[in-house]
Amino acid sequence: MAYGALYDGTRCIGCRACSVACKSWNKNPADLEKKPSVEGGIEGKAVLSDKTFTFMRFREIGEGDDLKWAFAKIQCMHCLKPGCETACIVGALHRNKETGAVSYDKGKCIGCRYCMVACPFGIPTYEWEKRMPWIRKCTFCSDRLNEAENGLAPACITACPTDALEFGDRDALIAKAWDRINASKEADPAGVGKYVEHIYGEKEVGGTAWMYISSVDMTELDLPWLSEEPVTKNARAAMKTLPYYATGMLVLMASIYFITKRKQKIAAGKHAEKKG
Repeated sequence: MAYGALYDGTRCIGCRACSVACKSWNKNPADLEKKPSVEGGIEGKAVLSDKTFTFMRFREIGEGDDLKWAFAKIQCMHCLKPGCETACIVGALHRNKETGAVSYDKGKCIGCRYCMVACPFGIPTYEWEKRMPWIRKCTFCSDRLNEAENGLAPACITACPTDALEFGDRDALIAKAWDRINASKEADPAGVGKYVEHIYGEKEVGGTAWMYISSVDMTELDLPWLSEEPVTKNARAAMKTLPYYATGMLVLMASIYFITKRKQKIAAGKHAEKKG
């Protein structure tokens, strides 16, 4: 069984309790170097960083009397077929098939940052200011999942006061999400319901552990539009060409070095002739 997490945007009040719980459990300090948000407003300056693994995104949707706030919790999606895992040339990123958590092993990492390029959600961050930097991201509280049979779900989920976040078997959560969407349609005289008929993460890039249902399309909250094709396919193809590019780069650098040294030698000879 692979675990999953379901976020219901109609239940979220944007309180950020999930963000606080994440920082507390991971012992992450305050991020004093946060970048300003695009529109300012109540979202503040939160962004993903080596010190912030999750944050709440706020957006104003609609106009006039239809204006409303929409929320989305942003963190690593823990893809079923992670592009970061495929792109990592040393196996520093690995998906645990039992828990669904995509974990990072800094003991293997060489700092190439291919995972940052391969991730379609732009999740992995880097400790740029440190002399010995590592990749940092949400771990799906993998240390807690090992005790999930005792009810120890990810910290962010246990902290949610409105049950906007749920944790459990991924397939069961998908069924629950569709039941909720369909029940809302049936209860609506207009037959529309309060949800967009889509579970974001159910099929995107081959499926993700984190999934969303909401009254607005999640792309309006800046989650990327993605096809159902796993990014691992493209990442694998790109990594196959890496040895050829690396060899080409070595040849190029060696050529530049040879040419530079030859120019220096010629210049030194001319200088010696003038002095003579």
